Amino acid sequence: MELTKHTYFHDHTKEVFNMVLEAADQIAENYLKPILTEMDRKEPKLVDGKIKVHEGMKTIIRQFGENGWINATFPYDEGGQQLPTTLHMASGFIFQAANYSASVYPFLTTGAANLIRTFGNKELIEKFTPNMYTGKWQGTMALTEPDAGSSLSDISTTAYPTEKEGVYLIKGQKVYISCGDHDACENIIHLMLARIHGAPAGVKGISLFVVPQKRIPCGESNDVLTEGIYHKMGYKGAPIVHLMIGSNNGSEGFLVGEPHNGLTYMFQMMNEARIGVGLNATAIATAAYQASLAYAKERPQGRKIGEKDLSKPQIPIIQHADVKRMLLFQKAITEGSLALLLYCSKLSDIAHAAEEPEKEQAALLLDFLTPIAKSYPSEMCCLSTSAALQILGGAGYTTDFPIEQYYREARIHPIHEGTTGIHGLDLLGRKVLMKGGKALHLFGKEIATTILDAREINSLISYADTLEKYLGKAQQTTAHLLSKAGIKTEEFLADASLYLEYNGILTIAWQWLKQAIIAQEQLDKGNPEKSFYQGKIMCLRYFFEYELVKMDALGKRLVSPDMPTLEMHEEWF
Repeated sequence: MELTKHTYFHDHTKEVFNMVLEAADQIAENYLKPILTEMDRKEPKLVDGKIKVHEGMKTIIRQFGENGWINATFPYDEGGQQLPTTLHMASGFIFQAANYSASVYPFLTTGAANLIRTFGNKELIEKFTPNMYTGKWQGTMALTEPDAGSSLSDISTTAYPTEKEGVYLIKGQKVYISCGDHDACENIIHLMLARIHGAPAGVKGISLFVVPQKRIPCGESNDVLTEGIYHKMGYKGAPIVHLMIGSNNGSEGFLVGEPHNGLTYMFQMMNEARIGVGLNATAIATAAYQASLAYAKERPQGRKIGEKDLSKPQIPIIQHADVKRMLLFQKAITEGSLALLLYCSKLSDIAHAAEEPEKEQAALLLDFLTPIAKSYPSEMCCLSTSAALQILGGAGYTTDFPIEQYYREARIHPIHEGTTGIHGLDLLGRKVLMKGGKALHLFGKEIATTILDAREINSLISYADTLEKYLGKAQQTTAHLLSKAGIKTEEFLADASLYLEYNGILTIAWQWLKQAIIAQEQLDKGNPEKSFYQGKIMCLRYFFEYELVKMDALGKRLVSPDMPTLEMHEEWF
């Protein structure tokens, strides 16, 4: 309830928050989960130039709109509920765990609509957002091109001025556009990056446009054609499309904000989406963890090591130490990741609603943590879901159980919204240096505060000491790398992905110590939910014993002068 002290959230209560989460749970249970497997088996199809998706999506999207989920965080005067992002993300976690593909449609619209309402003029807002809020229209983020990929400075989609102010003719193509065309909505509204004809090269020449699939209000084609649909290994229920824009010189786009500021605007949606991708990964891995936990409790196999009497019944596999290890691994990764992502959501709420200097500090820390919050869950939840499949053994490799689907769906997240390599470069090359290292300092300060709090609890003193040791090592490692910045740039950034992993482990260890403080306090008070809190303490122990120590090897690599990745020649592969 800390957020309700801010005026923007003041109307909300604990009862309201509980109602929101209960409503999310009901939608997930009654509408999303029942078609999880069907959406995987019945992939979207391109028929006569239009993509057809699972028939259940029409009902789901419209329900999300009618129930106010799409614009829930927006102000009252825009029809929103001023719901904290933290609650919206927690609800999203429930939806994503139930059916990741189905959850994507409405939340893409949220991000696109937010860009229009934040940077668009009154005319654009009134023209597009009302039908996006109701779910009648789908929103997308159209960035990627065949020859540009993540290198957005190289996009070639071009906007040509017309006689109408703010209206341009768009020509180009976009690929891998999530929900870029489908028949569950009446129109698709693309938030599209393009370069105004004659604009400067590079990112400084990129502008942002609203490009509807159908013209408004007439409903005629806006010359945005679906060229193809990609067939994916997972996440099959949501279409990913190849778009041709302006093939007949008839695609109108509406400039959002000022010319040449498009990438700056788009980063708002991208950064929101990056936290969302981390949450998606965590939700899928959580669903896999719960499935493997249920299986491990029910599946009898073998006996305790050392038990020679074969007349005794087999034991559930959850009683085997190695199965417990795999379950602890999943629990530690998923619950640690979820804690970080909800913490980042809280920072977003504070940055939106608080006064200075709290507002600036929250925004800075969120900016610093974003590449970690996107990448650590994305990478580690692939491994976590793999462990879930391993617990089921051969059964896990079949379509009779859902984990093989979760495993396929988990793999997209290290790629979505910037690859892990790109986020490693972002963390080390930008965020560490940001504002003279102020964000890095805030990060260390927050961890140090948690360490001090943990020292007030006798049972956690040793863990506080351990985390302090690794924080000190991380600060020394960062200082070593920064000594190369601007001097040996390639060496400085060669292992940026490993630096990202290194800090990801430190960050999740910090989140586990934060959780353990609360858990131990509740145990000391005699809270009846003893098993829940004991599980949290055990995960702290597991993470510090099995995961935190991996920083030693990574740290050794990060300070090593040997650079085989730079010295390797192409012809030697």
